[in-house]
Amino acid sequence: KKKIKKSCLTPQFSFTPQRHHPANSCLLPICSLHGAAVTTVEGVGSLKNRINPIQERLAKCHGSQCGFCTPGMVMSMYALLRNHVKPSMEQIISALDGNLCRCTGYRPIIDSYASFAKQTCCQLRGTGQCCLDQEELGCSSSIRSGLCNPAEFLPVDPTQEFIFPPELMRMAQEQQRKTLIFCSKRTTWISPSTLKELLELKAKYPKAPVVVGNTSLGLNKNDCDDYHPVILHPLRIPEMQVFSITDDGIVVGAACCLAQLRDILMETIPKLPEEKTKIYQALLQQLRTLAGEQIRSMASLGGHIVSRGSAWDLNPILSAGKSVLNLASDGGKRQIFLNDQFLAGHKHADIEPKEVIVSVLIPYSTKDEFISAFRQADRQKNAFSVVNAGLRVLFSPGTDTIVDLSILYGGIGSTTLSARKSCEKLIGRQWNDQMLSEACKLVLEEISLPPSASGGKVEYRRTLLVSFLFRFYLEVLHGLHQMYPFRYAELSQDKMSALGVLQSGVPQGTHSCLQDVDPGQSPQDPVGRPIMHQSGIKHTTGEAVYIDDIRPVDGELSLAVVTSVKAHAKIKSIDISEALQVPGVINVITAKDRGVIVSMFFHWVMYVGVLQVICVGQIICAVVAETLTQAKCGAKKVKIVYEDLQPVLTIKDAIKHNSYITKERKLEKGDIEKGFKSADKIIEGELHMGGQEHFYLETNSVLVIPRMEDKEMDVYVSTQHATDVQKLVASALNLQSNKIMCHTKRVGGAFGGKITKPSFFAVIAAVAANKTGRPVRFALERDMDMLITGGRHPFFGKYKVGFMKDGRIMAADFQCYINGGCTKDESELVIEYIVLKVDNAYNIPNLRVRGHACKTNLPSNTAFRGFGFPQAGLFVETCIVAVATKTGLPHEKVREINMYRGVNRTAFKEKFDAENLWKCWKECLVKSDYHSRNTKVEEFNRKNYWKKKGIAIIPMKFSVGFNATYFHQAGALVHIYLDGSVLVTHGGIELGQGIHTKMLQIASRELKIPLSYIHFCETSSTTVPNGKYTAGSVGTEINARAVQDACQILWKRLDPIRRNNPKGKWEDWISEAHKKSISLSATGYFKGYVTDMNWKTKKGHAFPYFLYGAACSEVEIDCLTGAHKNIRTDIVMDASFSINPAIDIGQIEGAFIQGVGLYTLEEIYFSPEGEQLTLSPDTYKIPAVCDIPEQFHVYLLPNSCNSIAIYSSKGVGEAGFFLGSSVFFAIRDAVAAARKERGLPLDFTLNSPLTVERIRMACDDIFTKMEDGNMDPGLVITWS
Repeated sequence: KKKIKKSCLTPQFSFTPQRHHPANSCLLPICSLHGAAVTTVEGVGSLKNRINPIQERLAKCHGSQCGFCTPGMVMSMYALLRNHVKPSMEQIISALDGNLCRCTGYRPIIDSYASFAKQTCCQLRGTGQCCLDQEELGCSSSIRSGLCNPAEFLPVDPTQEFIFPPELMRMAQEQQRKTLIFCSKRTTWISPSTLKELLELKAKYPKAPVVVGNTSLGLNKNDCDDYHPVILHPLRIPEMQVFSITDDGIVVGAACCLAQLRDILMETIPKLPEEKTKIYQALLQQLRTLAGEQIRSMASLGGHIVSRGSAWDLNPILSAGKSVLNLASDGGKRQIFLNDQFLAGHKHADIEPKEVIVSVLIPYSTKDEFISAFRQADRQKNAFSVVNAGLRVLFSPGTDTIVDLSILYGGIGSTTLSARKSCEKLIGRQWNDQMLSEACKLVLEEISLPPSASGGKVEYRRTLLVSFLFRFYLEVLHGLHQMYPFRYAELSQDKMSALGVLQSGVPQGTHSCLQDVDPGQSPQDPVGRPIMHQSGIKHTTGEAVYIDDIRPVDGELSLAVVTSVKAHAKIKSIDISEALQVPGVINVITAKDRGVIVSMFFHWVMYVGVLQVICVGQIICAVVAETLTQAKCGAKKVKIVYEDLQPVLTIKDAIKHNSYITKERKLEKGDIEKGFKSADKIIEGELHMGGQEHFYLETNSVLVIPRMEDKEMDVYVSTQHATDVQKLVASALNLQSNKIMCHTKRVGGAFGGKITKPSFFAVIAAVAANKTGRPVRFALERDMDMLITGGRHPFFGKYKVGFMKDGRIMAADFQCYINGGCTKDESELVIEYIVLKVDNAYNIPNLRVRGHACKTNLPSNTAFRGFGFPQAGLFVETCIVAVATKTGLPHEKVREINMYRGVNRTAFKEKFDAENLWKCWKECLVKSDYHSRNTKVEEFNRKNYWKKKGIAIIPMKFSVGFNATYFHQAGALVHIYLDGSVLVTHGGIELGQGIHTKMLQIASRELKIPLSYIHFCETSSTTVPNGKYTAGSVGTEINARAVQDACQILWKRLDPIRRNNPKGKWEDWISEAHKKSISLSATGYFKGYVTDMNWKTKKGHAFPYFLYGAACSEVEIDCLTGAHKNIRTDIVMDASFSINPAIDIGQIEGAFIQGVGLYTLEEIYFSPEGEQLTLSPDTYKIPAVCDIPEQFHVYLLPNSCNSIAIYSSKGVGEAGFFLGSSVFFAIRDAVAAARKERGLPLDFTLNSPLTVERIRMACDDIFTKMEDGNMDPGLVITWS
């Protein structure tokens, strides 16, 4: 399985010519690196030696938060700059295609790397004016955020970079004609130097795979049983690296990587007559979106062809273009067409076992030939195609009479499929509407996709077949008009809008309205300033240590778990005997090893003495071994016999079976029956919303080290709640908590997913360590983490809304359901928060909300950023849109008429002032130029039938914190040492939100000393006990109050010393205080905000305070494919006084992009048996660089204050998430425009996530109606 690791990108120098390749280290066999110079992030730069300008700029531009992805970002940019000293912004964006970040929202990363780009002006789309002259826009190669100072950047000096080691050059020359052989116990790796030798080896070992980039074999490797005795590596063979231009076309070596192919085509196309380059342009179009740069730099053309994957984008167009494979064996050479029969594996058209592909001839196109390639994926870049296509037509010279036709599709069957019979029937036909109609019918009949087809999305995929065909038809008509303008008519504006695919432009940096600090504030006082993340440089150099970076401890063991394959079943027997026989396996840990607490973790359910499992992914036992590979092999040998029980999987199943985790939560306001009677109209509807994976880049990890005496244990764990880890581990081992020392330096992302779950993983490792007496490391791999841990709760809501003709809502009755999974976890709190927050910014006078947390046989869902509000907010906004649609009023007017005004009370009687809500709303209308842009959107939509734009503006009232006082308590410990240096510790945990950075800023202000004097070590239960979990947007401010308290205590102790020596230095004061026996250590404590919620009286002061905001987003959709691009987003956030604007803006942006993922991209699938099918980055798509708005602006509301929090700040960590729904409703606005033009009903509901499939099928047209399909019964979305 693909793993994401923090330093997985290594530029590689190939033999000749020398070139830097970014690569995924987990796919690189060590043997393939013989003779190569490998540079990892540590080699780019380090604090021990020097940092590279790439690292420095990324840190200073605030391009890291949790930092786990940062070394990968550095390596991608490093490889690019070594190949292109002054890259274009397009090259920079392309270089980042294969990198994922879950924290930042990408904007600051792009901002930092824009400083390396060519200084090319955008010229404002042909106006001749520079965008730098415009107030609202920033030039694509400039930094406009105001959060960093480019004048401080280190200069770029390419002469200071490493040269290719001369000894490797000598070695390459000496070994040029030598065969390289590497042997292990099971596998022999052979790298021949000549084609003749390769063919001899292939004849001797016909089953041996030929490996170049290892992007296919590497992803499918099995650690235990699946291996290849011989592997052949042909990278040094000149004939397989060839590139030449011949009379017939371009010949490309089979071992050329896809990035090389792209570069070859980009260089060659301008040199050839345009009529010859049609296939090359189509290939280049596909290569721009195929995979990421790391894969493109390693995957070979021959490997791409011969692996024949259904979703492989190049094969359909290579086949349509009549490409030829040049084959060789020890028996001679031959050529075969890369056609549909080859791709289908027909024996007479396939490669023989002893043959290899040496090169590929890609022929020129001709004047009367048209070739196009299409693809549609769940994400624009670095995602497998849902459907791809290669289409070619050859006309009789000077006519539109079809002489030859090729139509091939990928993503439909197990390999690329050809509509060969359809094409044969269309030979001789003219290229007109009648031909198109018949072609669509023939293709749908020939390309079979039954309702039960693997992968689901049947109706959508069949629609894409004819949508692509229609687009090709129009492209050809347009081409014919350009060739013969007097013979063929120009396309109408409506049809012209179908041409071209949506491609996101170069993102432009934010133009943030930053706060001004008090003119009288000391320059040394860092509060309110955009201070760089405390670990920012270490993030970029790879020196920031995460749990799995801790070096192996003497005697350390590895652990792997055995999980249930059944959603609900009795366990008849568990046989661990074979596992114990695996070499290196030390023991197998089961629930019987340590009493009741461990049994609770393993979720064993006892019914009349019978053990049961209650979800797929439930941990049954754990295997401990000398190495991780041995532990995984042992886990596969455990035999479990089940007896199936009937599972409950969906919310509707749970409702049917009355399966709930908690009692109903209910709130009422006003007189709902009276309200409905007074309404002019009443509407009812439903909303389904899928779940979401946390997809933190650092998976759950723990290292447990038992000490030699007193049964003490050190637990190094990636968690948001160290106290819970300490408590559960101590209970499991029947020890007092004071024997368990928990340590967390930093966490590589969490978002709520590491509150409850890490404690259980720590228990397993601790029990194993206790049983074996040796240290145990347990780091989950990506697929296992996604399988076990659960995520955001899927949501189902039913609404009934009564309203007046002017849009005023008089009454609303909401029923809200969430899928809690198999245990309680945080589901009770989540459903409570949904009930409390569902009104969002709207004052509904008569309201009833009922909430249910459903119990199902899915992995237990848990806390996630926003904690129920993203579901509740989308639900109520859907109601607002429904009212606006029924009344025919503009959506923003219906929002305004229903928004809270002035001092008001919530449904649970908490008092608040909505003044800043309206300030944010009005400011957002102005900053976004909403009304003017809305007019332009309407004008665009009138002119374009197949592409539509949409715009939406969304208000937000977000409650910060928890509804119980004890959740807000915090502690801190501050030491002052004799040299004047200060050590700060507190109970909060660094998750990427910059909590430690802000603590240092606060300590600096309170003690009036420079930041350089202050250090933070780690969060530990040994220094600050009983810390609450870091979550709810308040982790920083409550721990800040504790740090402030400790610092003020120390400052007060120093009062006599300062009075006696007012002009003395800090160091003098500390030395004197020590001589006076004044304690230089202080404990700080914050009792917490007073909150409460009484569910019996339905009243309470549930939250410390409210935060307000608004967002406006504009999008464009492709009605033929469902693709969309985010054009612009403006966010106004009421952050009051920001302790660190750079960190807070980063949190807003990162949360927003994560919200865009929830609402438009991220989709979880389960099988009918309850097994999650989306368990990797291949199948689960989070937002990438291509998904951020082209213009992304964040404004902090000026002149705002918050008397409750420290320094009048507000917690902004979660609030930006819901504002991602502005993209959802902008898409809906665009879909509504398409439906209106087609005469379709406008009172439609779009469920979340609003994926390409849902967008396309909502734009109902002739192509969606051509064939009715059904969803794959093998796929069940959890909210269904």
